[in-house]
Parts: sequence; C-alpha cells; structure tokens
Amino acid sequence: MTASPRPAARPHTLTAPPSVVRSARAEDAAALAELSLPFVRSGALRERPVALYAAHATDFLVAQDADGALEGCVGLRSYAAETSGSTGPVGVLYNFCVAGRRQGRGVGAGLLHAALAGARVRALVALFTATTGGGDLFLRHGFAPASARQAPAAWADSLDPRRNARILARFL
Repeated sequence: MTASPRPAARPHTLTAPPSVVRSARAEDAAALAELSLPFVRSGALRERPVALYAAHATDFLVAQDADGALEGCVGLRSYAAETSGSTGPVGVLYNFCVAGRRQGRGVGAGLLHAALAGARVRALVALFTATTGGGDLFLRHGFAPASARQAPAAWADSLDPRRNARILARFL
C-alpha cells in the first residue's frame, strides 16, 4: 500500500468579520470627518466640516465593524434630469473612502454594491464619480471614463481643476 501525499496544512489566519453597510445618521458626522481625514491630507478628498457631514448624513452609506467603528463611507447624491433629451435622474458618488486597515478586504466593494442598489431604488439612470486615483474599484464594477459634459452641471462645475480628477460613469 502506498501513501498519497497530503497537502501541507495551511496556517490558520484570523479574518475580521465582514462590515455591516447601513445608512449614515447625523450622529455619525464626526466619525465620517475622522474617517475622511487621511484622504483629505493626501489630497484625494476635499475637506468638509463636521456640520456638512451632519447636514448631508442621509446621502451617506457607511460600513461599520462589529465594534461599531466606521470602516468606510460613500455619499450618493441625486440630480434631476437636466435636459429634455435626458432619460432620467442621475447620481454622483462622492467622499468614497475606506480606512487603511480595511482596504483590500471587500469593504469598498460592499459599499459600492450598496450604492448601486440604492441608485436602482431611486431609478437613477447613471452614476458619476470623480477620482484622483486610478479608479480601479470603479472600473472593475462597470464604470468607464466620461466627460464633464455628461455629468450633472452643478457637480461638474464644482470640481477643482487643480486636483486633476478623472470623471467616471456607469449607466444603469
């Protein structure tokens, strides 16, 4: 009788429990500002005061760990159709960030999936975002480069040209 080789035992690694994605509340404003701060410092996000996060809390989805700490967030704002030829309202994803310790672990993808579901519930026909990075997560989820002319004018006009952000869109 010959013995078959067995694969080597894999070392057991502890994985963090998955985040829960929920709607933000006004009382999350300080945590949203804190979560965003490293991205503001790097130039990836604009600085927003805590009061603005509180005023627009209903725009945000947050990823929360089992201990209640926020691990990521994304804002979704709707814009009415701007032209008579437009097929419907569109949305803009903004202030998308994931805590450094949770990047690469599906938190961003979970937030993006929840935002896409929210866009469908709102009957949005497209989502836009601007990124100063590579935008890999967005590109993997069906976003493609777009022009400012395709985006809501009020949002596109608010983009700081010095940041050299790239506009991406996904039509739903």
